[in-house]
Amino acid sequence: MRQITFELQAQCPVTRARAGIIHTEHGDIPTPVFMPVGTQGTVKGLSQRDLREDIHAPIILGNTYHLFLRPGHELIRKLGGLHKFMNWPGAILTDSGGFQVFSLSGLRKISEAGVTFQSHLNGDTCKFTPASTVDVQLALGSDIMMVLDECPPYPVTRESARASMERTVRWARRGFEHYRSVIDSSPTRHALFPIVQGSMFPELRHQCADQLLELDADGYAVGGLSVGEPRPLSLEMVEATEPQLPQDRPRYAMGVGMPDELPEYVARGIDMMDCVLPSRNARNGWLFTSQGKVVMKHAKHRDDPGPLDPNCSCYTCRTHSRAYLRHLFQAGEILFSSLATRHNVHFYIQTMREMRESILEGRFPQYLKVVRDRQVLAS
Repeated sequence: MRQITFELQAQCPVTRARAGIIHTEHGDIPTPVFMPVGTQGTVKGLSQRDLREDIHAPIILGNTYHLFLRPGHELIRKLGGLHKFMNWPGAILTDSGGFQVFSLSGLRKISEAGVTFQSHLNGDTCKFTPASTVDVQLALGSDIMMVLDECPPYPVTRESARASMERTVRWARRGFEHYRSVIDSSPTRHALFPIVQGSMFPELRHQCADQLLELDADGYAVGGLSVGEPRPLSLEMVEATEPQLPQDRPRYAMGVGMPDELPEYVARGIDMMDCVLPSRNARNGWLFTSQGKVVMKHAKHRDDPGPLDPNCSCYTCRTHSRAYLRHLFQAGEILFSSLATRHNVHFYIQTMREMRESILEGRFPQYLKVVRDRQVLAS
C-alpha cells in the first residue's frame, strides 16, 4: 500500500520539467515545490500562521537530529506528534539527521551498525541506526521520512565515495526492512524515501539508484549535493540520476539552491527542493527580489520609500518600505528578521508556483530562457 501517491499532471516536451500533486494524509502538495526548512519545529522568524496564510506553504521540513536531542521524540510523540506539537496542519518531511551527524566530524564514529555521536548540546553519547531513525521519525509523525544515509564531503576519492555509497545502500535496505515490519500496524500514513548517493561520480550514482529501485519506495531523494561542489557539477549529478528514477514517484533534491538555480533542477526532473538560504540570508540582510538581490546594509536604501519588491504580494512588500526595513536591520531589531524571512520564503514559493504554471501551460522552456538570460546579464 502506498503511503503517499504522486499524480503527474504535465511534463515539458523539451526539458524534464514536470508538474504534479503529491497526495499525503495532511493535504495535497502541488509540485514542483520548495519546502521551507523548520529545523527545530519552527521556520526561524515565522509563525505557522505566516507560513499557512501569507506564504501558503503546503509542506515544511523538520530535522530528526535536532528534535531527537531537544525536546526529544518521545516527548513529541506523547504530545500528539510534531503536527500537533507545533500546530502545523500541512505536511511535514523530516531528514534522518544523517547530514547533521556527519557534519560533526570529530564528534562521531561510523560503523556498519550506524553512527555513534556526541550531542553538541551536552556531550552525551547517542547512536543512530537505520532502524532507530525510522522509529524516531514515526514518533514525530512525519508524512515523509528519510533513510539514514552517509553524506560524504567534497572532494572525496572514488574509493571513499564507493564505500560510502555501498554503506548507504545497505543502510537503506535495513531501514526499509524495519519500516515494513512496523508500518502496516500504524493508523496513520508515513512514506520513507531512500537517498541516492555517490558523491560526484556519475557511475556510482547510477549503481546506487539501480540498487535503491529494488526497494520500490514511494519517492526517491538525490543527496550529497550542496556540500561544496561547483554548482554545474551538482546539476550534472542530478541529470545523471533522474532518468533512472520512477516516473510515477516524486524526486527530491536535498539542500538546493539559489533562486536562479531552482528552475535548473526542475528542468532536470526534480519535484521537491529545500534549502536554508532564504531564511539564513534574510537574517543577514540579503533579500531576493524579482529585480535581483537587495543588500539591506547598502546606504542607497536609507531613504527609499518604495516597497522591497514592487512585483511581490507578500505582507512585507505590501506594508513596509525599503527605508523602514533598512532602519530595522541597522538597528538590529528582531522584527527585521521576521519581515525579511517572510519575504524570502514567499519569494521562493512564488517562484516554484510560477514554474508550475509555466509547465501546466506549456511554456516552461520560455520561462527557463528568461531566467538564463537574466543570469547572463547579471554576470
